[in-house]
Amino acid sequence: MMRALSTSASGMKAQQIYVDTIAYNLANVNTTGFKKARAEFQDLLYQVVRPNASLKAGGDLKPVQVGHGVRLADIRQLFTQGDTQVTGNALDMAISGDGFFRVEMPDGSYAYTRDGSFALDSESKMVTAGGLAVAPGFEFPENTTEVAIGNEGELKVKLAGETEAQELGVLGVFRFANTAGLKPLGNNLYAASEASGEPMEGVPGQEGYGSIESGILESSNVEVVEEMIRLIEAQRAYELNSKSIQTSEDMLATVNQLKR
Repeated sequence: MMRALSTSASGMKAQQIYVDTIAYNLANVNTTGFKKARAEFQDLLYQVVRPNASLKAGGDLKPVQVGHGVRLADIRQLFTQGDTQVTGNALDMAISGDGFFRVEMPDGSYAYTRDGSFALDSESKMVTAGGLAVAPGFEFPENTTEVAIGNEGELKVKLAGETEAQELGVLGVFRFANTAGLKPLGNNLYAASEASGEPMEGVPGQEGYGSIESGILESSNVEVVEEMIRLIEAQRAYELNSKSIQTSEDMLATVNQLKR
């Protein structure tokens, strides 16, 4: 009987984490470039109740086992493409397809993001909404009147009084062998890890790399209706696990009354 109590308790804990993950997704439904998370679970250790007591295919005996519940295996980020919204701001950029922008952290290391809501700082350098420099570094002339992005990531500007655009540099796109292995840093940033592998730079729009489009932003890939359905499922599963605990408690109470 005590096994049922602990098993149901593990189920309630799992559903709580599931609801926490759903709440995290819904809270970021309007976060630019946000990638939703998915909680993944595994069953716990099995206890042998009777060894070699049941036949399986082929006539061999197998033990009768009872599971001990569930545990959290991983919370995985799902890097599916989000919808795009037109902003008209030339410094707003989105990657259509696979890839990340690279930004430089204060300590000199690199982080990666799908959030292309860029702007200029006080020194006319292109930075993220959080003030991090967009790698490899782009400094705009003071008399810039137009900004455009080329098919291969060339960042071009047109200056006041000039008809020809000049190139500031190339905005690269970076991929990873295992995108799910990236380490979330917060602020729409990810860091490379042993699980993700080293970043691979490529030409936008070629050889499996996403293309860069200016004047649009990538929205969150959270589907509100889908998350609400999962929330209902989690609530019902939580209630069922609590019912199992209540049933076990009633059975224990019945056993306790036998001695009277």
